Amino acid sequence: MKDILLDTNFILSCIRKKIDFFNDLKFRGFKILIPSEVIGELEKISETGGKKFKEEAKIALNLLRKNSFEKIHLNTKNVDNGIVKIAGEHREYIIATLDRVIKNKIENQKLVIRGNGKLEII
Repeated sequence: MKDILLDTNFILSCIRKKIDFFNDLKFRGFKILIPSEVIGELEKISETGGKKFKEEAKIALNLLRKNSFEKIHLNTKNVDNGIVKIAGEHREYIIATLDRVIKNKIENQKLVIRGNGKLEII
């Protein structure tokens, strides 16, 4: 079973595009890892974000409550830097992010959303 680490923007983009990423990833046999710091970002967005983002973050948090995943800790305040660091320490992790800066800094495989709403590993 491969581990896949989800970033905040990946989760929110899946919500926006109505992609059922939990079922898709579980069907493919992935173990889903979500940093506690990502959950913290979603909570903050659900409270202080713009109306559209607030709603997406609330849906994301409800989805997280209803599904099983492993919570990990990045032990850093900057989530992006923490993801880059953990990706370097665990090259076998697939990183689910749409963040161009993160994608350029890591050598791991990445999970992206293609234009047709399909999840693809590159």
